[in-house]
Amino acid sequence: MLVLRYSPASPYARKIRIAADLLGLSERIEIAAADAADPADSLRRQNPLGKIPTLVLEDGSALYDSRVIAEYLDHLAGGGRIIPTEATARFAALRLQALGDGINAAALLIRYETFSRPEAMRYEEAIALQQGKIDRALGALDAAAPAGSVDIGHIAVACALGYLDLRFSGAWRENHQSLVSWLTKFARAIPAFDATKV
Repeated sequence: MLVLRYSPASPYARKIRIAADLLGLSERIEIAAADAADPADSLRRQNPLGKIPTLVLEDGSALYDSRVIAEYLDHLAGGGRIIPTEATARFAALRLQALGDGINAAALLIRYETFSRPEAMRYEEAIALQQGKIDRALGALDAAAPAGSVDIGHIAVACALGYLDLRFSGAWRENHQSLVSWLTKFARAIPAFDATKV
């Protein structure tokens, strides 16, 4: 059995859990919590970066990060299911995934800066830089929400929006009504989205 090392709040792990569900692979994957901050957690032996998600294969080797794991799961399910094989569709999906993952990366840096540092040590310029990335990405997505069949890009964007809801009280929603509508439709069509909500 495959083992997914994860944290419930990780948008990257959530992306993999949704992908596995869509690919019909959930029954083949054991979900195992990991504490990336704990030096004694076996995660650091499975993934030298000590990051989640990490997928431990049946032979004991491991795959990381979420993009590589998504590729592997799509391959395991026969290929071309959530990562298109046709070039134009493939690179559109991968670009959209990069946008969703980029929102997550910026949001995580803001969270680290605001929740891990004492207020007097916070670097406001760094926060503003990351917030600008998020704002521009949300603006682009609001102007042209993901369309067509659900692929890895759709999943990544949905998980990014879910992370913004979780960590920043859904403040993005007020100025991005088209994107709110898109996410509502996505959640209705993909039950795993709500099932993986923290």
